Amino acid sequence: MRKFIVLSLLAATTLVAQEKKTNLVFILADDLGWSDVSPNGHTTFYKTPNLERLAKRGMLFSQAYAASPLCSPTRSSILTGLSPARTGITAPVCHEPREILECTQPPKGGAPGKKTLPPVVPTRLKTTYPSLAKALKEAGYATGHFGKWHLGKDPYSPLQHGFDVDTPHWPGPGPAGSYVAPWKFDNFDPDPGEPNQHLEDRMAKEAVKWLEKNKDKPFFMNYWMFSVHAPFDAKKTLIEKYQKTVDKSDLQRCPTYAAMIESMDDAVGTLLDTLDRLDLSKNTLVIFTSDNGGNMYNQVAGEVPTSNRPLRGGKATLFEGGVRVPCIVAWPGVVQAHSTSDARLQSEDYFPTLIEALGLQKAPGQLFDGVSVLPAWKGDPTFTHPPTFTYFPHDPGVPDWMPPAVAVHDGEWKLIRIFYHGENNQHRYQLYNLKQDISETTNLAAQESARVKELDAKIEAFLTETKAVLPKLNPNFDPSKYDPKEEGVAKEKASTAKPKKR
Repeated sequence: MRKFIVLSLLAATTLVAQEKKTNLVFILADDLGWSDVSPNGHTTFYKTPNLERLAKRGMLFSQAYAASPLCSPTRSSILTGLSPARTGITAPVCHEPREILECTQPPKGGAPGKKTLPPVVPTRLKTTYPSLAKALKEAGYATGHFGKWHLGKDPYSPLQHGFDVDTPHWPGPGPAGSYVAPWKFDNFDPDPGEPNQHLEDRMAKEAVKWLEKNKDKPFFMNYWMFSVHAPFDAKKTLIEKYQKTVDKSDLQRCPTYAAMIESMDDAVGTLLDTLDRLDLSKNTLVIFTSDNGGNMYNQVAGEVPTSNRPLRGGKATLFEGGVRVPCIVAWPGVVQAHSTSDARLQSEDYFPTLIEALGLQKAPGQLFDGVSVLPAWKGDPTFTHPPTFTYFPHDPGVPDWMPPAVAVHDGEWKLIRIFYHGENNQHRYQLYNLKQDISETTNLAAQESARVKELDAKIEAFLTETKAVLPKLNPNFDPSKYDPKEEGVAKEKASTAKPKKR
């Protein structure tokens, strides 16, 4: 009898310990700019009441950064805690048919108008990397991925990176066909009787079912939205709603994009409502952020989708508009409700932070390029993040583009090194004091040569530590084919795709 009682007490203790594990919901928007959400106070046109609701439950960060100004690199950094410079995934090419697993030097030569050539980058995230999902699964969590992946199809899908389920199991860079059904997913159709169902509504319903199924065990939900990435379409009623409130003098004035943001926010609300209904909110850590800045180069019915004002640039640029992103962390009892933080954090930091916060174990020999920012989450005013780096050895022809470059943030300073584009093939630099010049209007490199040298030494150490494969000089370069004044001028005609009528 005594043995039975002891065993019963041990079983009860084990059950309580399991129940005390904190759940994790990681919500990642796609191409959502820092100025696209109402909690940040830079928009009156877009409506995000559920993000406001989440911000009231937790901490709003003003200096959260993506690891890259493009999606796949940032996604890889969240899952691995590693810089794209180390994994080599620095471009969103993980949907391409060819399988490339290692980053290599660029080809021998290129077009004469290019002074530098980017490396050839991986098209798949190798499954040998320890992942956040694997760590949580090892700790007894149910793991579910919902939405966009863009890190490789089978055998490099979420199912091979530690997730129990993957819905809709789609490797593409955006939704299959459109947001409003009918879609073109292989095995993911709208609900019966809803021929024009919105994709985020359908995704959220699947996520709710999964939460209901796993409510009695610790869980990790990776809800990576398709919104608000192209193609640009939305519910007809919402487009018409925002058409009535457009202010042509406002840089944010695209009704379709505003409608897309509302559907995105509705999905966040559905998840929060479900956590409340299932009495899970008090024991669930919720993170909301974006994979890069807002899209400033496409057009929707003659309008640029959004503006990242007061930030310069947008998606696919190293300026603040390309890498500074919205971020809210809500964790009752740990993160102070309705609080704000100016602490800097970057997407490589989530994995090491969660290792500490949730009591997880690192894999043998695992390393991180990010650091734990748990003190910042807990409101420690003395927390100072070490320098953060953004490696982007590409030059897509979008507004505010620059040749292949790398940037460092250190305190209030930001230095951008532009590879080989100075005199005699030396590097060229842009230096900004973000505290005084958040819009990056005044390059202080000439006046602050000592600071440039100091920060550039940190860049060099970072590139060496991560074994980054660097761009190289193009042997076919013809100086007469290149005009530095064309930097920052869009080289590709913007898409003028019109929204679908629904």
